[in-house]
Amino acid sequence: MEYDASCKDCKRLSFFLAQVKNRNPDYFCKPVPSFGQKNPPFLIVGLAPGMHGANKTGRPFTGDHAGILLYKTLYKFGFSNLETSKSVDDNLILKNCAITNAVKCLPPDNKPNHQEINNCNKFLQSEISELKQGSILLALGLIAHNAIMTTLNLTKKEYKFSHGARHNLPNNLVMYDSYHCSRYNTQTKRLTEEMFHEVFLSIKTEMER
Repeated sequence: MEYDASCKDCKRLSFFLAQVKNRNPDYFCKPVPSFGQKNPPFLIVGLAPGMHGANKTGRPFTGDHAGILLYKTLYKFGFSNLETSKSVDDNLILKNCAITNAVKCLPPDNKPNHQEINNCNKFLQSEISELKQGSILLALGLIAHNAIMTTLNLTKKEYKFSHGARHNLPNNLVMYDSYHCSRYNTQTKRLTEEMFHEVFLSIKTEMER
């Protein structure tokens, strides 16, 4: 299913978005669309929009802490023309890649429940089904990893999440795993800039073969 800005399949999320919109009239407060090239050779899958990031700006990983490392890294490895993402009209362009989320709407406490993840999976499934053979996916965190598994009807036990892991998927797709570039993970050093760069270097090298 294609992106639907009016989707209200998840009652809890719809109610929460309405509350946030009431407090912040200038916020986007809708399902956040993917950003970047259509049917890219490299698709990055995150968790969900952040309250004062993508939920505010309408662009994945834009306006919050998690986006700082991500966009800086995309620029470093030649996937974007700017190293920061500030707003939808900042002239930032992604090259040979796109960014999406497993859940398109802001969840309370940044924690979607199982039903909400499943409800939203049809949108991710549509995005992945349009990828060409040989395309690369990057799962930022376990929820994104499992959401990708669901879209392809794969057994999660056979494709275990591990930072830096590389998985061969059906249709000649490849998936890499990384810890999510959240404020918590970067500040606790669970994910360092060097660790994140190593994953992107592996992806960039594979794409250039």
